[in-house]
Amino acid sequence: MKTPLPKVNEIQKKWFVVDASGKVLGRLATQLATRLRGKHRPDFTPHLDTGDFIIVVNAEKVKLTGSKLDQKLYHRHSGYLGGLKSVNARTMLEKKPEDVIRLAVKRMMPKNKLARQQMKKLKIYKGSNHPHQAQMPEPLEIVTR
Repeated sequence: MKTPLPKVNEIQKKWFVVDASGKVLGRLATQLATRLRGKHRPDFTPHLDTGDFIIVVNAEKVKLTGSKLDQKLYHRHSGYLGGLKSVNARTMLEKKPEDVIRLAVKRMMPKNKLARQQMKKLKIYKGSNHPHQAQMPEPLEIVTR
């Protein structure tokens, strides 16, 4: 007996909204990465995009445990000699809180074309408002131990 594969046009993708206030960054990111890939579904297929759309609100209220706010560094490089720029997590949360969550989720995804396509389904917003009311997103409670 063959295993049935879902057809691309038959995959039902839902919209979920997640409130990040008070959630630990790493535990939130693992749940989001799982949902984006579709690994929570019984018809998960590694080579197809079976994941859901995720809207994250209140990105600036995410928590980092321990002393990560001051010790965790985010690096980027311009490509030139001596072009390494480093920013700690506290500064990054103040200036671009969306990028903190986006980078945490992106680094938990596989490094391929499908993951880049799945990352486009992650929408992150600083406040509690988002422009996706027309999609009627369901609230998703992320349980962190």
